Amino acid sequence: MKRTISVLVENHFGVLARVSGLFSARGYNIDSLCVGETEIPSISRMTVVVRGDDSVIQQIMKQLNKLVDTIKVEDLTEVDFIERELVLIKVSVNGDRRREVIEIASIFRAKVVDVSPSSMVVEVTGSEGKVEACINMLRPLGIQELVRTGEIAIARSAK
Repeated sequence: MKRTISVLVENHFGVLARVSGLFSARGYNIDSLCVGETEIPSISRMTVVVRGDDSVIQQIMKQLNKLVDTIKVEDLTEVDFIERELVLIKVSVNGDRRREVIEIASIFRAKVVDVSPSSMVVEVTGSEGKVEACINMLRPLGIQELVRTGEIAIARSAK
């Protein structure tokens, strides 16, 4: 089962290496890992997407909580949360394909962020499902290059 874990950590040298080392030392694969400073510059939020059964996830959560630099660990899959991913897709184009790329981008509320004589770059943001659907629509047109951030997530506010 796919799980999204939010980890608040002290924002200093070596923390990312310790967290990723924890996963690799135990043979757990990370599907996605995004790290960035929070509203408090001395704290970073890591959004880690992993797959595993309940016992594996419980073990990961316990190990993350044991790290000295960890402030808070939360399995967002257990609460109502919002997730987004950013993808930049460079697509091969000629005269006719340009219009197709623009139409597909429009359907997914994506943006064309760069145009050259032989390619266009589309920026897509949204859930993993939306991003995958857009990629699948653009793939037959000839994706030259693709880069994605991985998932970022935050718990929804209480109602």
